[in-house]
Amino acid sequence: MQSHRCSEDHEGGFWMRVKRGTWMGHVIEHIALEIQTLAGMETGFGRTRSTRDEGVYNVVFSYIEEPVGMFAAKAAVRIAQALIDGTPYDLADDIQKMREIREESRLGPSTGSIVQEAVSRGIPYLRLNGQSLVQLGHGVHQKRIRATITSKTSNIGVEIACDKEETKQLLESYEITVPKGRVVRSEEGLKDALDVVGYPCVIKPIGGNHGRGATIGIKTWEEAVPALAKAKEISRSVIVERYITGLDHRLLVINHRFVAAAKRTPACVVGDGTRTPSRNLPKK
Repeated sequence: MQSHRCSEDHEGGFWMRVKRGTWMGHVIEHIALEIQTLAGMETGFGRTRSTRDEGVYNVVFSYIEEPVGMFAAKAAVRIAQALIDGTPYDLADDIQKMREIREESRLGPSTGSIVQEAVSRGIPYLRLNGQSLVQLGHGVHQKRIRATITSKTSNIGVEIACDKEETKQLLESYEITVPKGRVVRSEEGLKDALDVVGYPCVIKPIGGNHGRGATIGIKTWEEAVPALAKAKEISRSVIVERYITGLDHRLLVINHRFVAAAKRTPACVVGDGTRTPSRNLPKK
């Protein structure tokens, strides 16, 4: 709160207003901004105006994610009431809850990057639902995106990309190396596929996404059977592929041109489970 300039237009301006006396609505505004910052969401804009009714205010403040902003507003009122009553208040639960809400409601990395680039170019955006459907621009200039799919993406392109087996066949026809695999629907088919593919292997639903229903690094029949059942919870047809180790990259192509790549590194822990990595370093 020390950095809040308020109408004094310098650091510490808010505390000067508090010392002189200010509306409780104004205090709530700054509490809402501060707890969002403590939760890792930098916000700073706010305005409080009185109404015709004494003690009733119109309070406006900025937020990164709307659900977090709504929670911050209610939490700020609770905190202000605790200050008035002189009762203790533990911020830790509110801070953690706001972080959790943000993770549940924030745009995914692909959509978020596109929106961030649009903002940097002065293009307005509007989130149309609670997931990744976003409108860029207004009127005749508007475009809509959902994650990496845009209003210019062809329907047939989406259909092909959602079918792993068909995608592999097309890639292979262009002499692009793809892992050996088979589509199965039963344990009998799984056994035949494993005779061809071998171990280690990957079993995943043919129409799944985001890793749902996928099992990797399968080395035995006892591991393969439950993996098949898990994949069939997502789709009737399941693909069995040879498990290939190496780096995983996500490539971005715009207008038939490669423009960016991201290295996808799974979450991992470095160490032996007891000592921190720094303690494992050899002594000089």
